[in-house]
Amino acid sequence: MNITEKILARASSKSRVAPDDIVFAKVDKAMIHDVSGPGVIKVFEKLKKEGIPVEKLWDSSKIWVAEDHFVPSAEKISAENIVKLTKFTKQYGIEKHFKYGMGQYGICHTLSHEEAMVLPGEVYVGGDSHTNTTGALGAFACGLGHTDVAYVLLNGKIWFKVPQTLYFKLNGRLSDNVMAKDFILKIIGDIGTDGAAYETMQFGGTGISEMSVESRLTLCNMTTEAGAKNGIIEPDQKVFDYLAQRGATKYSPVYGDEDAEYAKVYEYEASELEPLVAKPYSPENIAVVRDVAGVELDKSYIGSCTGAKYEDLEAAARILKGRKVKIRTEVLPAAISIYKRAMENGLIKIFLDAGVTVGPPTCGACCGAHMGVLAKDEVCISTTNRNFPGRMGHVESKTYLASPLVAAASAVTGKITDPRDLR
Repeated sequence: MNITEKILARASSKSRVAPDDIVFAKVDKAMIHDVSGPGVIKVFEKLKKEGIPVEKLWDSSKIWVAEDHFVPSAEKISAENIVKLTKFTKQYGIEKHFKYGMGQYGICHTLSHEEAMVLPGEVYVGGDSHTNTTGALGAFACGLGHTDVAYVLLNGKIWFKVPQTLYFKLNGRLSDNVMAKDFILKIIGDIGTDGAAYETMQFGGTGISEMSVESRLTLCNMTTEAGAKNGIIEPDQKVFDYLAQRGATKYSPVYGDEDAEYAKVYEYEASELEPLVAKPYSPENIAVVRDVAGVELDKSYIGSCTGAKYEDLEAAARILKGRKVKIRTEVLPAAISIYKRAMENGLIKIFLDAGVTVGPPTCGACCGAHMGVLAKDEVCISTTNRNFPGRMGHVESKTYLASPLVAAASAVTGKITDPRDLR
């Protein structure tokens, strides 16, 4: 068995599982946020009307809540959703509530690893499609809908069909101007946005071993854009050290067998990869940056769970130091812990000196809600994960997905620019 199959076998108390088996698995951790939470609350209210008990959760210590999509509150409805979520956490005794304005909050898919909320070998589900992110720590992590999340909160388990696994092997180390974002865009361009529908995307090879934990998180985050059930990477010493720095040392990592089977293996050479963008209106619509260089931009956005980890901010600062941006440029660190570290190490000053607007952690612009949405006909280069029509604002705006290096270089010139060509 491979790592995903082994985790699901252990969680369902089976000695062996195979692709397409149906298992009823115990869940280790569950998450809701200010968008999915109110939907789950509606399910609870419906169940209560039908006479189904909803007075007690399965284990409130294993459930956590994040306020991230509409913070600071964009309008009345989002403000009311925060109130609903706060009442829900108090009613059910959920102590892990990362509340905006309380000093330690951020995007849910960043908190999951920044705060060591999810550990190797665990089954983790969340009310958001990018829950896949934390598979980079060696967990089975996936998003669920409101009804399924409600069931998990009440019962601590859920059924899964064991997915087929696609294995993506990277040989060699990425060059200095190529990031994990470029690699995952290349993969999505190759297999399409439905190329891994309800399948596992597992990453390995020397190139993955060479990657930092934060780079691996970028890969697993965007498995969602290929339709995958989950993304996963076997944990190594880098993961253990990363978690130890955050106070987590007790867990049971899982590894695939040496003769583990995969539905298909894709192999890439790091030396052949170069900076890419995904053109409107799909993450699979990729192009080499130099082939679209010169496209005029209105805005550069460096934020989201995909593109605003500390490593991402470092990359952007490396480009922006001593330079000025020519277009509206926004940097929103993905968590307060990252914001503080960036401030302590001088990155925030670099951004401000370059003419960048620095904002609080929020999903607002990424999901087209607030804090930097696009107007009609505006063109943006963004470190986010989706560029469908209307994703970042007006349905007639355009978003090019890119790495933080490309987004920063493009901010300096006001046009799509390969960082290797920046003068």
